[in-house]
Amino acid sequence: MTKRSYGDGSILRRGEDSFRLRYRIGKQRYSVTFRGTPKEAKTKLRELLRSGDTGEQVASDKMTLGDWIERWLSIGAPGRKKRRVGRRSLERYTQLLRGHTKRLQQLHATDIDQLYEGLECKLAPKTQHLVHTMLGACLNAAVRKDLLTSNPIDKAEKIPSAGESDHGQVLDKEQLANLVQGFRRSALYPIVAVAAFTGARRNEILALQWSDLDPMAKTLRIERALEETKGEPGQGPTRTLKGPKKESHKRTIAIDSALVDLLLSVREKHLRLAAGVPDGAAVDLSLIKLPEGALMFPSFASRNIDFTKLRDAKAVTNRFQDQVRRRFPKLRFHGLRGSHETALLDAGVPVHVVAACCCGFTPSERKPTPVRLPSSPACRKRSWERIENSLIQLGSKIPFVPAPFSELVHLNQ
Repeated sequence: MTKRSYGDGSILRRGEDSFRLRYRIGKQRYSVTFRGTPKEAKTKLRELLRSGDTGEQVASDKMTLGDWIERWLSIGAPGRKKRRVGRRSLERYTQLLRGHTKRLQQLHATDIDQLYEGLECKLAPKTQHLVHTMLGACLNAAVRKDLLTSNPIDKAEKIPSAGESDHGQVLDKEQLANLVQGFRRSALYPIVAVAAFTGARRNEILALQWSDLDPMAKTLRIERALEETKGEPGQGPTRTLKGPKKESHKRTIAIDSALVDLLLSVREKHLRLAAGVPDGAAVDLSLIKLPEGALMFPSFASRNIDFTKLRDAKAVTNRFQDQVRRRFPKLRFHGLRGSHETALLDAGVPVHVVAACCCGFTPSERKPTPVRLPSSPACRKRSWERIENSLIQLGSKIPFVPAPFSELVHLNQ
């Protein structure tokens, strides 16, 4: 190529669609390798020179994309709002973003396109889109740190589509009643009943403590969730409790009398187990105390009884799906949440009240805009009464037959 004037930089061809861009900003010389067409190389050189004039010049760095990903993950993978993600999300990010050796400042939009092409035959469409979202957030953080002048993903052509979301199966009121009735002799019966009649998430239910239940007010407090991450090699997964992403996600749910009685019966069994008293024996259980932080649905898998030991959430899901697969092959445990929301809406409960109770919506056909709860106490009371009436109508079709305590201890995991 022709030699440029002093200060205009130079472009040297190194191979097919490969160029070395040399330029000077002040007294500092820079050399950058660029891949693309000759026209794109000229455009890139002008951008570099302009960045020097505007003070946006990014210093040359030999850091690879993999090195920057590791650094980004080490500080919590912050996104646009500069917040740390949860431990489970961080673990998933690490699985999907590792193994990149290309230098960060040599990353081009064509490299992004090639990466996405390679993912098409390896990952599901939804996972491909997740990689795109995570990589975009990672490179945007590099731009904020002045390691890149711009995000190459913005110029990529082959953006993975998330595809059609699978919301699973949502049951109507009759199907939901029959489903819960089918679990009445299973150890999962109280867990399924809570999921069906409160719309709480699986990990929220497994994190419930007895202090969250108010039998007099007939309410259940949701303010934490179970989180499972990979533990040390040979030690199995680590289960902990975490708070919600937002303070507004903490909520108090109105429950009906039948569900209160069911939960109190489970608590009675726990008290008998703590005292070593067999079922049916007359004893004053008010003298028995459960340990602080005792869970409603702890794990009794080991010989040592620990009322604070968190349960295996995947085992609960697998056992649930094994039992419902014949009748409802597409139903997932999370579908109980959508079924509860649909039942409340069909009963005439206002949309914003359902949104406040369930903290979001599951059914694909129902995507209302979140609205504030009624400010008027009278209006709020009428909404709760309508919820309770709909729960009573649904719960009246389900006979209260708790599982024997011996089965509860044997089947819990």
